[in-house]
Amino acid sequence: MSKVYRITPKAIHRTNNTVLTPEMEIIVTLERHTSDPFYNGAKEIKAMYMDRYGFDYERANATKAWFDYERLD
Repeated sequence: MSKVYRITPKAIHRTNNTVLTPEMEIIVTLERHTSDPFYNGAKEIKAMYMDRYGFDYERANATKAWFDYERLD
């Protein structure tokens, strides 16, 4: 059973020529049943941010602490 989460950045972050703002909200569907969308190295979150906004999660050295998340289902 998959889980759906809304991921929202908490603040503006400018790191390594990348910018993350609170308006850059995404909705991610995870394959596995989990209470933490960052459980597997945030693979789905990294892919969604790159596809939707061109934001490179790894290049920015982003962490779970930068984000709020809410379960939607």
